[in-house]
Amino acid sequence: MTADRSPWWDPRVHADRRPLLAARGRIAAGLRGYFAGRDFTEVEAAILQVSPGNEAHLHAFATDLKTPAGGTARRYLHTSPEFACKKLLAAGEERIFDFARVFRNRERGALHHPEFTMLEWYRANESYDVLIDDCAAMVAIAAKVTGARELVFRGRGADPFAQVERITVAQAFTQYAGVDLLATLTPGSGDRDALARQAVASGINVAGDDAWADIFSRVLVAKVEPQLGIGQITVLDEYPAIEAALARRKPSDPRVAERFELYACGVELANAFGELTDAKEQRRRFELEMAEKQRVHGERYPIDEDFLAALALMPPASGIALGFDRLVMLATGAPHIEQVMWTPLAE
Repeated sequence: MTADRSPWWDPRVHADRRPLLAARGRIAAGLRGYFAGRDFTEVEAAILQVSPGNEAHLHAFATDLKTPAGGTARRYLHTSPEFACKKLLAAGEERIFDFARVFRNRERGALHHPEFTMLEWYRANESYDVLIDDCAAMVAIAAKVTGARELVFRGRGADPFAQVERITVAQAFTQYAGVDLLATLTPGSGDRDALARQAVASGINVAGDDAWADIFSRVLVAKVEPQLGIGQITVLDEYPAIEAALARRKPSDPRVAERFELYACGVELANAFGELTDAKEQRRRFELEMAEKQRVHGERYPIDEDFLAALALMPPASGIALGFDRLVMLATGAPHIEQVMWTPLAE
């Protein structure tokens, strides 16, 4: 919708949006060319899944599958093609990507839409560090396609061709919030009170029932994220292991994981993992996430047993999810995600 509430299908509105939508297609073609030049196979993950994912604060759309015998089975629209893609890695695929339509409930705003396009790709037997080079190349492709010398969002800019900045989460918390994050961490948990004291000293409001993860998120959103991707693309690396349910731990420091997020103009663009392949550990983490979801949101999602079984066959791998609509926004200068979607959902 536009400021005067005209729908996207109004001919005048569509005429204004069409150059952005045409750029979207050219960017997608450019990225497909990147993958083709590196022997990737494009796959199409099924949208209906037994489990939509097991992260505490992700919310899915549910439906009932009617069986030929007249019964029903609960299914979910996936929040990511991750489980299906990892099953393909277990089946023997080595380099795959998917321009996946994904669905997340309770999300709507300038950077969020209930249905959006997530570009995911996986590299078997390769380090997650390689994904940083992939991201830098893809951001540059998007800028070249649109002729953008700068990525822009809400007055913040980033040079899409500059060297990528890489900073750890712990370094960012110290630099931007004055918080010694590692001092609050053990390999398996976080010291809630220790983090709360530092957060309050940094000017963050902390509620009495906030868990360690809640306080971590408050500091990240208020103090750290607005500083990332300003002037150049930023990789925020080495997330706390307890904030990386699907990533393996760093061998050099088990308090943190092989997880990074990519930022431009203060906007999160991508989330990457050195993938966890230990099924027992993965089950433990899923159960913890679902216990937290039950505590906070009063619900939980089933665990995909086939996914856990596939982990036993899956090779070491790295994987990443990039918000394709957001990349198009930044490369075209669009201020709202719905301006780069062909048919956004009516409110």
